[in-house]
Amino acid sequence: MRAVLRSRLLWPVLALVALVVVNTVARPSFLGITVRDGELYGSLIDILRNSAPLMLVALGMTIVIATRGIDLSVGAIMAVSGSVSLTFIDSSSDPDGVGTVMIAIAMGVALALLLGVWNGFLVAVLGIQPIIATLVLMLAGRGVALLITDGFITTVTSAPYRFMAQGYLVGLPFALYVSLVAIAVIVLLERRTALGMLTEAVGINPSASRLAGVRSRGIVWGAYIASGVLSGVAGILYSSNIMAADANAAGLYIELYAILAVVLGGTSLMGGRFSIAGTVVGVLTIQTLLSTITFLGVPPAVSPVFMAAAVIIVVLIQSPRVHGWTSAAAARLRARRTSDRTEVTA
Repeated sequence: MRAVLRSRLLWPVLALVALVVVNTVARPSFLGITVRDGELYGSLIDILRNSAPLMLVALGMTIVIATRGIDLSVGAIMAVSGSVSLTFIDSSSDPDGVGTVMIAIAMGVALALLLGVWNGFLVAVLGIQPIIATLVLMLAGRGVALLITDGFITTVTSAPYRFMAQGYLVGLPFALYVSLVAIAVIVLLERRTALGMLTEAVGINPSASRLAGVRSRGIVWGAYIASGVLSGVAGILYSSNIMAADANAAGLYIELYAILAVVLGGTSLMGGRFSIAGTVVGVLTIQTLLSTITFLGVPPAVSPVFMAAAVIIVVLIQSPRVHGWTSAAAARLRARRTSDRTEVTA
């Protein structure tokens, strides 16, 4: 029982459960799932499908934060990736061709990889502060996306490309499978190999890890590359969902939501120990909260206030000082009970 109470996943899971309960009470159909033509539909399915881009970005952000870094450029990378892919499809003579779509996706992800390499070069090789290095691309990336689309919102009609975000496979949204594959790959690399331990070592103390023989530069560089690639795939999913390349709206504020998801999941912004499972729970919590805010009819301009309030509550509950207060209160309560039992025995 003590292990459960001390788990970093306890409060994020409780927050997610509380949101599910509130939604179920407000609308009993929230947990309902219907089957149409062999495909599953419902609020829970929509949350899982819509959370795919944020899930990918948050997974990459988790690795970056574990190295004591930050990546503010993920939203801009999403915009660039989607713009490149849709611009290529728009200029193609066969937009419905599977080959055309595969090339477009490869181009978008490849460019995102190069942007990740650039971020990693600035941070790991040149030693620029991560928040400054990625802020450069955050500001310039959307300008690049606007140049790619000539300042217009590029819309296309392509069934294979639409399938990425709106299609179904074996009854479930295809975007959900993309999320699951990304989670499995990250877990395999970070928890089933020594890479995760080395990443934590670099995040805890870069200088000591380097003296111990750990190639911290390569690990930090790789973290930003992974974040860039995952953001590129997220950009593909986002543009596939709306079938348009909107350089201004694609990935807007997603870097903040990703950081919130990582923090809600128990990963420290100071680097070191990180939780992939916590990030997954954090993403689902944020996406469920967004769905709840939309259902309650809160104006979009006001919704960030509700999200900030909810996040502050969870973060305060997770804070070490609050844990210290609760532990001290529990210790005093146990001591009082022990004293009362002693007096009764006497």
